[in-house]
Amino acid sequence: MKWLALSLSLLASCQAFAPSKSPLFTHTTTTSTSTNTQLYQQNDYNVVFRTSTQSDSFDSLKLGTARVHRYSDPNSGLDGDTEYIMWYHARDQSLNEAGKDLPPLSTGRIGRATSRNGLIWERDEVGSVDADMTGVSMGLNTESWWGFDTAHVGLGQVLMPMVGPAIRSEGGVYIMYYMGGSYEETQIGMYLEDEKRARVPEDAMIKGMKLKIGAAISQDGVTWGRVEGDDPSGACVVPYDAADGNVADVSMKAGIPEELYCGWPEVVVNPVAEEDQKKAAKDKKRDNFFMYYSTMLKDTKEKAIGYATSENGFAWTKQGIVLKPTPGTLDGAGCARCNVVKKATLDAEGFWKEDDSGWIMFYEGVSSEDGKHRILAAESDDLESWRKIGLVLDVGESGESWDAKGVGSPHVIRLDDGFFRMYYTGESESGETAIGVAKTLDLSSWVREQAELSFAFE
Repeated sequence: MKWLALSLSLLASCQAFAPSKSPLFTHTTTTSTSTNTQLYQQNDYNVVFRTSTQSDSFDSLKLGTARVHRYSDPNSGLDGDTEYIMWYHARDQSLNEAGKDLPPLSTGRIGRATSRNGLIWERDEVGSVDADMTGVSMGLNTESWWGFDTAHVGLGQVLMPMVGPAIRSEGGVYIMYYMGGSYEETQIGMYLEDEKRARVPEDAMIKGMKLKIGAAISQDGVTWGRVEGDDPSGACVVPYDAADGNVADVSMKAGIPEELYCGWPEVVVNPVAEEDQKKAAKDKKRDNFFMYYSTMLKDTKEKAIGYATSENGFAWTKQGIVLKPTPGTLDGAGCARCNVVKKATLDAEGFWKEDDSGWIMFYEGVSSEDGKHRILAAESDDLESWRKIGLVLDVGESGESWDAKGVGSPHVIRLDDGFFRMYYTGESESGETAIGVAKTLDLSSWVREQAELSFAFE
């Protein structure tokens, strides 16, 4: 149906990273448990993770939203003994088949990879025994037909209790925040501005676009159990819709705008000063967790970042919008997909010292001038009010760069040498997606990092 193809192309212009094919050259890398010949473009020296070359793999079409944990083992006795774990979401061609009518995103299922240095990655090709597809850590919800996550899922954030900034605690439990869509139909025109909506039939529908946010827990980071949220669909955070009969069950601050979807949750633990820990433990109203999520405002069609707070990390209260587009700037067409980190510096003894109140939010801005996605930043002293700083990572300089069309979904970690490393999703002009890296000492001047690759020409 021509109208559907047109509608999806219009939607893709305001969503993320749709794939296509282009002439490439080949070399092999060690980013998989089996040595695969992968396709690479020129100027890809900072790429660390690509789509699978196996056509039947869940991550063979698109990649998105990498979240990386870096752990040190204080009991190993080895200097520099670290482990990196990456979770990411991805899509294969089966989710784009006719009749599924899903939005043109990179969401599908969630996978996992491991690394010793954070640059050369090994896919988990087995995955969870409970997943609906091989190699998947968190798959589609096949047990609850009424669930919000039966059609596609995407990664938000993964948290785990720690005894230090990068030391895993014994018996810790991972908490994954993710978004999902069902096969519920909504009108495509709801998500388009007036000019684009006029080009789409009123009865044109799309499935899986009314994204909702859920949580899952795991003891090993591989197999996940969904946590039933308060919404009838199982979600813990849903878009505010005044016409929804379940709106009375949504905990929220008065006066927040109506929303069309909630996705890409970023959850931050609100730290407690050592002298206030006993008092905070007894305070059942304290906002111990902050969630920042991407949404589209129903009335204005603005892509913005909202936030919610929670005492326990599972029951959330919506608080409103923290970032909206600024006309005429690099986020004039939208703000989305953020990562919030504490400001910190490495002291003379090699320990990270955190700023008592300083936070940086890295987010994806969409330009109203060229439509490209770039990584911007904002800062805050209290996690509630944010001041925009501006551009921190631009698209690739050359049209042949693997990330020339867009960069986004940032995630920042600390390294032992005082540097911060950012993992981000990039898209080429021809539509291929991959995960790349950049580094900085000051959280503002980012440069693309040379990744360690092993070449074998054929």
